[in-house]
Amino acid sequence: MSREEWKRSLGILAVVAGIASAVACGGSSYSSNPTAPNPAPSGGGAPADVTITINGMLGAQSFSPSPATVKVGQTVAWRNADSIVHSPVGAGFSTGTIGSGQTSQPIMLSATGNIDYHCSIHPEMVGTITVTQ
Repeated sequence: MSREEWKRSLGILAVVAGIASAVACGGSSYSSNPTAPNPAPSGGGAPADVTITINGMLGAQSFSPSPATVKVGQTVAWRNADSIVHSPVGAGFSTGTIGSGQTSQPIMLSATGNIDYHCSIHPEMVGTITVTQ
């Protein structure tokens, strides 16, 4: 193989690797954030005490119910009813990426107060959880 053919082959491999990477990391990927304190989303596992539905990019109406109300020690999960991925985050929690039709792992809330959260991918999507005794 000549030097020129070798360079062309490397260029083609680079393009193929770039496309494969884009597909693996693009909007259809439902992998979780590995640094998130909570497990990756799934469709199974223990049910949450409260499930919040992700309705889409609708500002303060993006999540339902909002505010959601739970007691200390109860769990909350998010179900993505939208057609694109979302990732709710708030003080002390991150659900990881939730694909269309998926539900996050339940997150236990251990302190009273209001927790404001948003989608880390679409920050205009906002919600509140009220944690009571």
